[in-house]
Amino acid sequence: MTPQTPAYPHLFNPLKVGRQTLPNRILMGSMHTGLEEQGVEGLARLAAFYAERARGGCSLMVTGGFSPNSEGRLGSEGGYLVDEDAEHHQQVTEAVHRDGSRILLQLLHAGRYGYHTDIVAPSAIRAPINKNTPREMDEDDIQRTIADYARAAQIAQAAGYDGVELMGSEGYLINQFTAPRTNKRTDRWGGSFENRARFPVQVIKAVRAATDPQFIIMYRLSVLDIVEDGSPFEEVAQLARLAEAAGADVLNSGIGWHEARIPTIAQAVPRAGWTWATKKLMGTVSIPLIATNRINTPETAEQVIADGDADMVSMARPFLADAGFADKARHGTPEQINTCIACNQACLDHYFKGKDATCLVNPRACRETMLTWKVAEQARKIAIVGAGVAGLSCAVTAAERGHDVTLFEAAGQIGGQFLLARHIPGKEEFNETLRYYRNRAEAFGVSVKLNTRADAAALAGFDEVVMATGVKPRVPDIDGIDHPCVMTYEDLLSGAREPGKRVAVIGAGGVGVDVAVHLVERGLSSHLDPAQFRATWGVAEDAADHEPAHDVVLLQRSTGKMGSGPGKTTGWVHRLVLLRANTEMIADVSYRRIDDDGLHISVGGKDRLIECDSIVLCAGQLSVNALADELKADDRPVHVIGGASFAGELDAQRAIEEGTLLGARL
Repeated sequence: MTPQTPAYPHLFNPLKVGRQTLPNRILMGSMHTGLEEQGVEGLARLAAFYAERARGGCSLMVTGGFSPNSEGRLGSEGGYLVDEDAEHHQQVTEAVHRDGSRILLQLLHAGRYGYHTDIVAPSAIRAPINKNTPREMDEDDIQRTIADYARAAQIAQAAGYDGVELMGSEGYLINQFTAPRTNKRTDRWGGSFENRARFPVQVIKAVRAATDPQFIIMYRLSVLDIVEDGSPFEEVAQLARLAEAAGADVLNSGIGWHEARIPTIAQAVPRAGWTWATKKLMGTVSIPLIATNRINTPETAEQVIADGDADMVSMARPFLADAGFADKARHGTPEQINTCIACNQACLDHYFKGKDATCLVNPRACRETMLTWKVAEQARKIAIVGAGVAGLSCAVTAAERGHDVTLFEAAGQIGGQFLLARHIPGKEEFNETLRYYRNRAEAFGVSVKLNTRADAAALAGFDEVVMATGVKPRVPDIDGIDHPCVMTYEDLLSGAREPGKRVAVIGAGGVGVDVAVHLVERGLSSHLDPAQFRATWGVAEDAADHEPAHDVVLLQRSTGKMGSGPGKTTGWVHRLVLLRANTEMIADVSYRRIDDDGLHISVGGKDRLIECDSIVLCAGQLSVNALADELKADDRPVHVIGGASFAGELDAQRAIEEGTLLGARL
């Protein structure tokens, strides 16, 4: 019998890393979850988290960051390794090894990025994203820290980890030594490249000397700092060679510092938008090179390897979204993958708000010991009204448990608000989520009735009724709101209405910001085309500003910061896009009237006319739940989830989570 050709032959071609051979070229990159700071209980949850990815076919993974000492903690409660941690970490390594996978522990010293008062750095220069100024390390500090790295690696080895990743990028301590931006020293640890490279080289040598030969040392190399006075490429290439000579077995790519003002992993970045930087290093070292950032599908990963951009690919958030990513790719069923949509809302945004990370499209991520479900003891007939993401998540979860599920949708396709959001630049990825739900619904036998507006009579005979009827745009009470120039965001994004050249957007919440970005970037494909992305964001030599498709004025009633949107780690990207397009943003607005002259407003007590061709309403949403009220009035049991339960600001994370939780307990 002829063996079956792998669906992705380059991706599933074995690779030797150090003295070990990996069955595929997929790395689950480091993703800090917040569980790292939660002691033994957090490690138990991490064990379940990584074990599920190991069962899903991931051959090599890297933990979130643990500091080699107290000064290097990410926060005041941050985790750092001490000798007794080895025993506790064994539950993580044993869980991963049980399913034949390997795992590395990331050693991360935050340096000036630590959010506590004991931070240290090569030079006493405050980071623009931190209120605290670090203490400059003296010779004793440096030697002690190098020894701490070696000791931490020994603890990791004793705990059963297959190796460590030394975090030398993203602007953390090691990177702070290598970059002129943060290293102003005049001793043997600063000045020339040889001196600035001394710290990472000595750390690698110390770790190599302290561990067994088969213990993998992965060095996270800052391929691009993307900050002023960062390391030039010539120095990056030299450091790569020095890292190999010092004992590194594999080099992972780091792209951009946390203070960089160019997006590196947000939706604005095209798929594989940074792999060109890793490709420049190919051939400079003999050890494997790993490409990273915005690689979220097996097709993209396969192309990266096939094109010679790297020897391996690193994906972190895609494994949050789907623990079985690797096996689904290996079996040639990519349509079953729950694809990462690069939203950051539940992973990075959660972490930077002090919450445990999870995933918008996969609420089970990092909750594997908490959010579980089993086959229903008795199959029930369940009706779900509304095929937005709340209804879809509930439908597929309930059907997976064995219930007989019928999904009613008034429109001609599933998706709800996702059908509108996918028209926002970068949010084309939302199509992947809808593809996933479509296939899951088919696989578990959900009866999907499109173009069907359910009523009370149609819902008779069902054991359970779930209302996921979503929201509709709120129309504010402004004199002249029915003027022909006025449209809702739904009118605009659905294509039902075409805006004029100059547009006023009423409302600067998440929807308003998205709409403003959509208007200024219409016709621009930088979020899809890596070359155009580099040109647009000033990474390439041929960088050039583009003419915005529409002149936009963004308005809000409140006096708060304009244009940031709801995303803590992505709002600044939206704001920069709007500022680069010369978008006027006006806060503290009172709306007077709309007429043929435009939008009349008052700002700080002064009247003003906004001359415009179109006005788009992004002033919030209202729940669509009249049918739920009718059923409740008849004393019929009904569950209400998602926007139908609470409109507020559109929140897909809450909608999917509510749908999943309800489907798990029905």
